[in-house]
Amino acid sequence: MNDLLLDLPPHTRAALIAVLESGYFDLTTSAMGLRAALGRLDNADALAGALHDLHALGMSARGAAAALRALARVTERQRTPDLVLSGLQVPGIAARDTRQVFDELFGAAERSIWLSSFVYHNGPKVFDTLAQRMGQRSELTVNLLLNIQRRWGDTTKSEHLVSAFAHTFWQRAWPGQRRPRVYYDPRALESGESGKAVLHAKAVVVDDEALFITSANLTEAASERNIELGVLLRDHSMALTVVTYFQCMIDGEHLRLLPG
Repeated sequence: MNDLLLDLPPHTRAALIAVLESGYFDLTTSAMGLRAALGRLDNADALAGALHDLHALGMSARGAAAALRALARVTERQRTPDLVLSGLQVPGIAARDTRQVFDELFGAAERSIWLSSFVYHNGPKVFDTLAQRMGQRSELTVNLLLNIQRRWGDTTKSEHLVSAFAHTFWQRAWPGQRRPRVYYDPRALESGESGKAVLHAKAVVVDDEALFITSANLTEAASERNIELGVLLRDHSMALTVVTYFQCMIDGEHLRLLPG
């Protein structure tokens, strides 16, 4: 379908659908005919050309109306993304607060949460809302993707670093009774630079519906002081794509389960 038809203003699209469905209007009409039916149009010639293209493909007026009506339903279901910021506030910039978005997503989850963060600080605080929600919803599944860091020059065996991280996380960072599944990327523990990589993604997916992508880690500084930028999407397809990506990493054993 021509981009012009995709980008029609809602009121113009609705009027065009009505005249196409009336039976007194076809796809071969002229720009003058469009103006007579729809009123003032700055792009009447281009719109007439787009309708002629549909006619050349064998589409009827009623068929074009049905396609435009389906497009309108899809457009109405799409929600505008929310800009999410941390740090200095600027007058006139409409954005949501990072900490509030994290808490809102965790507190409203019903079925599943996927959470990826490069680092976390003060676990009992940053994981509090998440742990509480797990306690409230026995059916809620939570998957955490966290990076385990090997400091420069550290020659400790990888399995010992994993064990130490797990002990600290479960004993000091996680505040709830129910435990999430925690995964890490073993490449972050490589001692050589050639094979080393880190789990750097910062994202939340809730119930395969809401997707929050942000530069903010799970730290008080990132939520309250640092200049961080993110976007909150209510897009099932994109949210499910991210979940599928993470699950493929687990199924392929690129991400490993942290011992309990």
